[in-house]
Amino acid sequence: MLHTVRSSRPARLLAFAAGVAATALLLTGCAGQPSPVAKAVAGANEPAKVEATTITSVTPATGSISGGTVTIGGTNLAGVKTVEIGGQPATVQEASGSKVVVAVPAAVNFQPATVAVSVTTASGKSFASENAYSYQVVTPVDKQLNYALTYWKNYNSAEWGDLNPVGGDCANFVSQTLIARGWTQTAAWYNKNAAAKWSPSWGYVPAMDNYFRSNAGALGLTEYPLDQRDKIKVGDIVMFDWNDNNSLDHVQIVSGVQNVGGKISIKMAGHNTDSDYRDLDETITVDHPGAIGHFWSLSK
Repeated sequence: MLHTVRSSRPARLLAFAAGVAATALLLTGCAGQPSPVAKAVAGANEPAKVEATTITSVTPATGSISGGTVTIGGTNLAGVKTVEIGGQPATVQEASGSKVVVAVPAAVNFQPATVAVSVTTASGKSFASENAYSYQVVTPVDKQLNYALTYWKNYNSAEWGDLNPVGGDCANFVSQTLIARGWTQTAAWYNKNAAAKWSPSWGYVPAMDNYFRSNAGALGLTEYPLDQRDKIKVGDIVMFDWNDNNSLDHVQIVSGVQNVGGKISIKMAGHNTDSDYRDLDETITVDHPGAIGHFWSLSK
């Protein structure tokens, strides 16, 4: 008996057409727009949007030329790795999505200025806000350091004279910075008429040291040896005996204190040799090997 075999091709064509129609319905929906399912599938393949890093505020917007602390507000700040204020590195103390707290470095040469604040992310991208922070002369120490870094090289001799012709101007200069800090002249510590008349305690290092020691309580002074650098801050005073012969030779003020890896270095400003950031260690090992000395730390 012969059997007739009917072709299944029409059935396959019908099934394929139905599948195409169903797929089209899934993708386009009834109104010709992508269905919710299609939208979800397409959205899953799109890259996630990354919030841009921005700086929207710096609080406070003004501060001391000696440094301080500020909070930088903005967006996507959690990835910030470094911060600069006025082109100088600022230590990051805390970082989150909306803020970064940093220690503000001292202003360049302790001079007032309005500067930019910038942040750099882990990817190396930097974002800056111009004129975002203003350094100002605020405290007595600010006034002292601002004066010192203004006149360390260009002497203010019209007001205070120049004692180099009579042995050296280092004590005269330190006394000037103390006047700028807020000290007042006394019957025992003075400079009159641009050094036409001056007391030994004003312009002669050994006499100045004796004056400090005799009046330490009233002047707010504490003496420390050179190895107690953790007690020292900008504006403090350094006395030197170059030859370790119990006769002081030189005095400067501290213009910088840097702690790198637990090692504290001291920088100094003064006259003879005229300097803005003279290194203490180099001074007592290279310039004057074997020199000794001590600090006077100021609380007023």
